[in-house]
Amino acid sequence: IGILEQIGYVKKETEDADFVIYNTCTVRENANNKVYGRLGYLHSQKKKNPDMMIGLCGCMMQEPHVIETLKQKYKFVNIIFGTHNIYKLAELIYSYLETGKQTIEVLDETKQTVEQLPRKRKYTFKSGVNIMYGCNNFCTYCIVPYVRGREQSRKKEEILAEVEALAKQGISEVMLLGQNVNSYGNIYEYKDGKIVEVDEKDRVTFPQLLTEVCKIDGIERVRFMTSHPKDLSDELIEVMAEEPKICKHLHLPVQSGSTNILTRMNRRYTKEQYLALVDRIRAKMPNISLTTDIIVGFPGETEEDFEDTLDIIRKVKYDQAFTFIYSKRTGTPAATMDNQVPEDVIKERFNRLLTLVNEISNAQIKRF
Repeated sequence: IGILEQIGYVKKETEDADFVIYNTCTVRENANNKVYGRLGYLHSQKKKNPDMMIGLCGCMMQEPHVIETLKQKYKFVNIIFGTHNIYKLAELIYSYLETGKQTIEVLDETKQTVEQLPRKRKYTFKSGVNIMYGCNNFCTYCIVPYVRGREQSRKKEEILAEVEALAKQGISEVMLLGQNVNSYGNIYEYKDGKIVEVDEKDRVTFPQLLTEVCKIDGIERVRFMTSHPKDLSDELIEVMAEEPKICKHLHLPVQSGSTNILTRMNRRYTKEQYLALVDRIRAKMPNISLTTDIIVGFPGETEEDFEDTLDIIRKVKYDQAFTFIYSKRTGTPAATMDNQVPEDVIKERFNRLLTLVNEISNAQIKRF
């Protein structure tokens, strides 16, 4: 929206617009199907308004088979771009207007983070700030590393400059964002036309970055997500405990309470390691709010594995849990695993999980 407004577009609430853009998510197969359904509807709109431009972007565009489908069956889509080249949106629109031909540019990856793009903020008091892009974890159920590429951190100076600018605009709360903020620090830069990795001595850890953000005048609250349990350091726990500006809330996705399932998920921690981490966090911040993500029905999950998940919920006492029925995602290792759990079993477990999560959550929030 920031880019479009800068080149003269005005947001419109009705559907007779000159330009329609869909930003897509591809975490679940169903999300892709919804996009194709919406395109069918847009086609009928375009017949009424032939000059209307249609743009598609986001993670779904990073899948080669999607691009092929769009080229063959959805030729009325005018502009298609990926997650690594949002900065070229104005150029792509110009290219289409000049040629009238379907304009497609999807990069596999980029080590170049384009800074200081125009932005339109949704709220006047809070804002998200990306500190890194991509993911290196390859959990077996997740498509993200394949479509978003390897982890790449923004430079500390660029992040701090963005937060300072937000503070001057009256923003008092920032949320630092990344697929795994705890592994912040893998930074690349261009030197003499080549991509080089920044020296170890020049790297900044996530706790160090947090400390710097908290020093900025005008910023009163600092949040972050998401934290991968395998990388959450004692240094981070210390900084969170000591820095009054950091909200005492940690989103710490467990996904399953069973070490067996965690291994199949490639999460790289055990149930015992996760519980020990929670103990260390609560020792420093007894009143912290912990939230989590849980998947029910991952391939191979037995009743015993599921009971382990219920056990970890009882022990940790989450303030809130985002609960998901396992969704088979083509292109991930889990989609071809043996022992896919029957749907009726998953639903029955999911209902039991929800009952427990809600019961504990209600009890937890009463402390406030």
